[in-house]
Amino acid sequence: MRPRKGPLQVCVFLTQDTSGSHMATDPRILPLLKSRFGFDRFLPLQEQVIANVLAGKDSLVLMPTGAGKSLCYQLPALCFDGLTLVVSPLIALMKDQVDALEANGIPAAFINSTLSYQENDRTLKQARQGGLKILYVAPERLANPRFRHFLKTLTPSLIAVDEAHCISEWGHDFRPDYRNLRALRKSLPGVPIIALTATATEMVRGDIVAQLGIQGAGLFISSFNRPNLTYTVRPKRRAFDGLLDLLRRREKQPAIVYCFSRQETQDLAANLSSRGIPALPYHAGLEDSMRRETQDRFIKDEVPVIVATIAFGMGIDKPDVRLVVHYDLPKTLEGYYQQTGRAGRDGLPSECVLFYSYGDKIKQDYFVEKIEDRDERRHAADKLAKMVEYCEARTCRRRFLLRYFGEDWDAETCGGCDVCLAISEDFDATEIAQKILSAVIRTSERFGAGHVIEVLRGARTKRILALGHDGLSVHGIAAHHTRDELKQLFGLLQDAGLVTRSTGEYPTISVTPEGRAFLRRRDTVMLQRPRPTEEPPPASRRGELDYDRDLFEQLRALRRRIANERSVPAFVVFGDIALREMAYYLPQGREAFGAISGVGETKLEQLADAFLGVIVSYAREHELSERAVPSRRRTLSPPRGRSS
Repeated sequence: MRPRKGPLQVCVFLTQDTSGSHMATDPRILPLLKSRFGFDRFLPLQEQVIANVLAGKDSLVLMPTGAGKSLCYQLPALCFDGLTLVVSPLIALMKDQVDALEANGIPAAFINSTLSYQENDRTLKQARQGGLKILYVAPERLANPRFRHFLKTLTPSLIAVDEAHCISEWGHDFRPDYRNLRALRKSLPGVPIIALTATATEMVRGDIVAQLGIQGAGLFISSFNRPNLTYTVRPKRRAFDGLLDLLRRREKQPAIVYCFSRQETQDLAANLSSRGIPALPYHAGLEDSMRRETQDRFIKDEVPVIVATIAFGMGIDKPDVRLVVHYDLPKTLEGYYQQTGRAGRDGLPSECVLFYSYGDKIKQDYFVEKIEDRDERRHAADKLAKMVEYCEARTCRRRFLLRYFGEDWDAETCGGCDVCLAISEDFDATEIAQKILSAVIRTSERFGAGHVIEVLRGARTKRILALGHDGLSVHGIAAHHTRDELKQLFGLLQDAGLVTRSTGEYPTISVTPEGRAFLRRRDTVMLQRPRPTEEPPPASRRGELDYDRDLFEQLRALRRRIANERSVPAFVVFGDIALREMAYYLPQGREAFGAISGVGETKLEQLADAFLGVIVSYAREHELSERAVPSRRRTLSPPRGRSS
């Protein structure tokens, strides 16, 4: 039934846990969740979205990477009689999605420009004969008259629009081909549409609704918080050595390193490889075949590290990336959030590290100043300033990110960023605070922190000499402090309310009335700063299983062999969560194996014997006993050939 016209129905659920109670939804969905996908419970918001879809209503879904958007249309597809059409701009990911569905016994296929006419024709014929439940297509396919005729002759039961922000000119990744979707509502008026995206401002949301003609859609917004990610900003000193240390401590674990330029990706990948860390570059200047081969090798765990440009979207749907490093400063927080979102999509603890130097900000400024349009230039400068503010923050980085995206975060500490994990110490900042505030006033409060720092350090730059600031009494009075120390002190004084920073393209520092009173009264000021350490303490790993590492590696090796035999990525066989549970619970029979997360009917039938062989043998050799899987899990009986 076509949703009635009207205003957007707002159904916002932030960080709601649906594991304890369930909505009055189709009774088939919980059994399907386990039998087909191997999961025992829904992630927050999934069940509400699925209920809306099964009711025949349109939906607009905003969920961060790794929150389980795909299940919101894949599970309903099994409940509908006909075909579910999925429109996706990421051609490279279609095969991975289809491989994963087929591994769960769900008939799926894709058609796109990488296949021959005959291959696409065979897929369409299979769909006409009812042999498919889910069909993935690229947006440009909708402009093909032959495909439009196919849709009319075989009306789909559901249309899913992935990366829906691409339809909006206000979005950060507008694709003109997505405008072809405007005709879907007119040509298929009775078919429900679900639009999904990880990032969309309020303006973009409105544009998505208008373009797709889903004015009566339910709006579902998940939390932007990724609790399994740890955010760290490091000063960019001896960055290559720091990067080597990060990668060596995560030997063989998948990692992505983002760089500023194409040349840097190639140089850095070569330098890492020469130090014994296999790495490949990935950027827009490479041949298509080379990019595909690099991506394929990364997804199949043949190379652990990819070094990529921050300006190029990799489109890699790999759930077990354990480390994302920004070797250079991103231009925007939106881009940074999207790129860090590639870490830990399976929900396991993963780390995001950014190497920051003010010099990188200056490098970005050079390109911002080249933007001809004044409004665009100001917008880019504001975005960059916010990125710098994040890097220089002394407060919780998670709170900073979430509030930037309009989400409140009132927890005292997140337990998952370098600021919250750092050990702090109080120190008497009276003398250096007096020097800094005096320097701000002596330079007439018309300059940014960078210039005042150079004056304090006694620099003799052209600008300082031209302005006569080398003759000020404050010139050189803090020469024994490093630039980074003084930058940190400016931030601490700002937090204390003694100085303030203006907004705009060229922010300046000025002394607040409280700061002037501090100077006048010669007060004492105590500030708090992180105690210097090589590494922040590790983030909390609450709920992580203390699994057997040696058995886990044996299971990984088996998974890799099976994946190679099937020519699919390793995570299509089983994700890391499933292997960790196997290495902890040590299931000894098919019933216990069926209770492991990620084991559905098809995988129980096809893979149980191979994995149980390794587990049982290891347990006997090391005299280990099976642990009972928590009773909340629903076990499976051997499959009986039931189709959806």
